[in-house]
Amino acid sequence: MAIPIEIDVWQGEIAELEVDAILVPANESLFMTTPVGRAVRLRAGESVERDAVDQGPVEAGGAVVTGGGQLAAAYVIHIVGVGHDLQPDADRLARAIYAGLQLAGRMGLSRLAMATVGTERGVFDVERAAEVLADVLAARAAAGALMPASLVVAVSGQVERAAYRAALGALGAPR
Repeated sequence: MAIPIEIDVWQGEIAELEVDAILVPANESLFMTTPVGRAVRLRAGESVERDAVDQGPVEAGGAVVTGGGQLAAAYVIHIVGVGHDLQPDADRLARAIYAGLQLAGRMGLSRLAMATVGTERGVFDVERAAEVLADVLAARAAAGALMPASLVVAVSGQVERAAYRAALGALGAPR
């Protein structure tokens, strides 16, 4: 099923990307303690974490948005795909990704970058996390939900890159 969105799987630092918003994994307390969260906080500034924490806690399956601080991206969307219980709940992960994309859509954001969500602390393997993202994108497109014009999935290595390219390939060949 091809969806009307440009998808790119990119190996590199998400905080460097010039997009409308970046979507990053978060824990329920919204402190930016994941490896991606720490890297984003270092570039964006402490205010991004403070703004997120002020909105928490958020149950797993939810998302919140903050300003982008000193990033090129105007916004950071914090996605809580994994709870403190560290249980691999694919429905909860899907709800969190959906919530993040829903926030972006309501805000009229069309150029998004997303880090791998669900793989933090080894809760999901990269293949399963990639499948959940692909399923969410396909379901949103089938339902006529607001979709970004482009999505860059930022990965840290070749294994992640291959897994996301494979999972997202059926949606329209990612670059």
